[in-house]
Formats: sequence, structure tokens, C-alpha cells
Amino acid sequence: AGTASPPRSGSVEALLPRPRFHLDLWLSFTFQNWILDVGRPVVMLVLPADWLPLQHPGVADYLHFLYNVTAPLILLKMLERSPWMLPGLAVRLGIIAVSMGTTLHLAADSITRRLLLIGYQLHLPVRENPIMRNLKPSALVDFFELLFYYDDTVGHMMWCVPFFLVLVLFFNGCFSRREQERMPPSAWMLLAPNAAYYWYLITEGQTFILFTFTFFAMTTTVMHQRRRGLFLNSDGRFMFYSFSAALILVVIWVGCLWNDSILRTKVPGLIYIPRPCTVYTLHLHQMSHI
Repeated sequence: AGTASPPRSGSVEALLPRPRFHLDLWLSFTFQNWILDVGRPVVMLVLPADWLPLQHPGVADYLHFLYNVTAPLILLKMLERSPWMLPGLAVRLGIIAVSMGTTLHLAADSITRRLLLIGYQLHLPVRENPIMRNLKPSALVDFFELLFYYDDTVGHMMWCVPFFLVLVLFFNGCFSRREQERMPPSAWMLLAPNAAYYWYLITEGQTFILFTFTFFAMTTTVMHQRRRGLFLNSDGRFMFYSFSAALILVVIWVGCLWNDSILRTKVPGLIYIPRPCTVYTLHLHQMSHI
């Protein structure tokens, strides 16, 4: 009897299970980010300022409440579908950090919106704002600087470090031996809004350094896995293309505003990434009232 010939590589590849695109996960992720996160400043601009009493939470605040609940749940769902799982204690600490970070951001963001109604200017540092110069006693300015420090530094770090870490862990599980793994049409449809949200997170959240480290880790992982004969599946391609497109959008955004001398007073360092809300209140909002 003749010996059976070994199967060809193409036959083995055909026998491999085709990884499915996690449409439900990415659809929930995109809707949450656009409605509950990006939607907050949009609601603030569309609805009149006196629609609800200022001493009570506004519609944007309620959207933030919902985001504080849904964001940890979706990150947990990502971890459940990733083969790279952190120890249980690390997962609990990460979820607590995300909840605390988003809560700090909620408090500071709510106060900032009310400050805008009485003349606070986002493009100026805290002490250089006209309403802060006239504040009595002057020591209250230190309290507002502490508030914005909790928002811009502590809150964003506690929120975004676990966020990007979960994305990296999920990305590390997005490899298979299929070399020509194509993205489904649903992934291409979600690519643009997902990349635009990453652009918003980088610019408004000032997370460029975290984003860059995450993208570098993803690129290094792709190069390492290629040497092992593993290639990105549809989820991995979706994430990598979204990050690449977001980086291109950030470069275009910074290039268009590079010579803005007024914004330079707010962001004087080498890493110059203006916030969209600051650009709106400085230029577009003033133009709409001319």
C-alpha cells in the first residue's frame, strides 16, 4: 500500500477555522464612544444653556454617567474574548481605575461647562483667564488648578492607561495562520467612525503619548508574529487600520493649526496637539456670533 502524501500548505490553511469578526463588540464600542463620549460636547452646543438649572446635572452629564457604566463593561467583554488574560486582581484594579478616572473627568467636565457660561476661555491657562483674575479670594484659583490637574492628568491617566492596555491585549490575540484574511464589509463601514474617535481621543483627551506607545506595541507585535508565520485576522486589521488612519488625521489636524499663535499659549511644548473644543470656542464660536 502506498503511503499518503502530506497535505499541502494550502489544504492545511483551508482546514483552519476562519476567525469571525466581532461585529457586536465593535458596534457597541463605536456607538458608545460616539453617543456617550463625543456626543457630550455636541449636546452642550445644541441645547440651550438654561434648558436645565445649572445646579442640577445636564443632559451631557447624564450621557457621561452612562459612559462611566458602559465603558468598563465593554472593556471586560474585550478581555473575555482575548486569549491574553490578565490576573483577576489586575483586571479588578484596572476596572476600578477606569471608573475612578471617568468619574474625575465627569466632575471636572461638568464644572468646566458651567465656567464657559460665565466667560471662561479654554485657550488660556487657568491663571490667565479673566474670570480667575477677578476671583476673590485669590487662593480659589489654586483650587481650580487642582481641579483641572485631576481632570487633565490624573483622570485621563486612570481612564486611558487601562483602556489602551486592553486594546493591546485584545490585539495580541488577533492573529491566525491565514495570510489573506480580509475584512468584511461591516468592518470597513466601522473603520472611519472608529478612526475618527481615536483622533478625538488623542486631541481632546491629550493622549498622544499613550496612543503612540500603543501603536508602537501593535506594530512591533505584527512584525514579531510575521516571523512566526502568523498574520492579522479581520479584527486585527480593523484595529491596525483604525490606528493608522487616526494618526494621519492627527498629523493633518496639527498641520492645519501649527502656526496658530493663540493656541500656542495654551500648548507651548513640543507636543502641540490643540483640543477641538478649544479650537471651537476660540475661532468657530466667535465666527458664529459675528
